Amino acid sequence: MSKRNSPAAKSAARERLRQERERQAKRDKAKRQVIVAGSIVAVLAIAGGISYAVVQANKPDGWEAVRDQKLVQPAHTTGKNGTTVVVGKDSAKKTLTMYEDPRCPVCAQFEQSVGTTVDKDVESGKYKIQYVGATFIDNNIPGEGSKNALSALGAALNVSPEAFLDYKSALYSAKYHPEETEDKFAKDDYLIKVADTVKELKGNKTFQNAVEKGTYDKWALLMSDKFDADGKKYGFGGTPTLMMDGKVLTGSDGKNAPMTTEDFSTAIGKALAS
Repeated sequence: MSKRNSPAAKSAARERLRQERERQAKRDKAKRQVIVAGSIVAVLAIAGGISYAVVQANKPDGWEAVRDQKLVQPAHTTGKNGTTVVVGKDSAKKTLTMYEDPRCPVCAQFEQSVGTTVDKDVESGKYKIQYVGATFIDNNIPGEGSKNALSALGAALNVSPEAFLDYKSALYSAKYHPEETEDKFAKDDYLIKVADTVKELKGNKTFQNAVEKGTYDKWALLMSDKFDADGKKYGFGGTPTLMMDGKVLTGSDGKNAPMTTEDFSTAIGKALAS
């Protein structure tokens, strides 16, 4: 009998075959583990990439991100978040609260027709004014001008109350106030151009830097929140709205703000006498 066909040889061959099968099985298992691990890593990487993309996509930007920034309050403000802006003589016993949106065309009309009277009354000590800025027009006619101009008004207020009032008048002037549908106030260079007509703000680098850097952007949003809260409390939602002692002042129609000097003087006279 050939030694290759002997029982011992056959047994040795079977053992070698068994060992080879075991080694191959181990190699196949290792390959499967590598493939599975690689697939898991790939899936996790894809999932991680998707999650990162989703997070980045949902991350607030622009004016939405402003709310996460640090609040900088303009000088000459008081109250929560510096949203109480009162201008006038301490001796004045009453305060006229004025709610205005920088883009509001009716506010511009009011300022152009009655603004000089208000300034004279405040200067004489007849009453103080409290200014509350709104930005709802940015939502009604999509844009950023109301918010941007309100932030710039904060920069002017930081210079002085007088600069604030003069700048507000300039923004509402017939020469510089844009049509409601034109979002010119969204442009910093336009706001600075208007500011250059105000003595204290002309060439004022501190003011200009604050406008360009958006120093008072968050303050503007919080001021707008105050308008919204007061509107819900007192039942109004438009501008201009004038209030004294918690009561809305109206013109001869009994509904809207007094838009002429005569109507305003009548309404303010009644309010001061009450």
